[in-house]
Amino acid sequence: MDRIALLTQVLEQNPSDAFARYGLAMAHLSDGNIEDALSEFSTIVQQNPDYVPAYQMSAQTLAKQGRTDEAIERLHSGISAAKRTGNPHALAEMEGLRDDLSR
Repeated sequence: MDRIALLTQVLEQNPSDAFARYGLAMAHLSDGNIEDALSEFSTIVQQNPDYVPAYQMSAQTLAKQGRTDEAIERLHSGISAAKRTGNPHALAEMEGLRDDLSR
């Protein structure tokens, strides 16, 4: 069974498992399925608004796709989540990316 099928099966049992959904999003990215990955990242932040890595990776993905406005919007939300959860490393990285994209 490939990792996408395996993670999909895990999520069928527990749809709110942010870690499994993040793994699925990353597997989609690895396979070049950008829209599927972005959809999974969006689901994560809707279900688990404090799951900081989903904001960070989705913003990076959006930026790589040239979708700057969407990336900046996701970064604003991610920066708020990083502040809420006390994640200074992710906060600094997302602020840096936001600043780079805003130039």
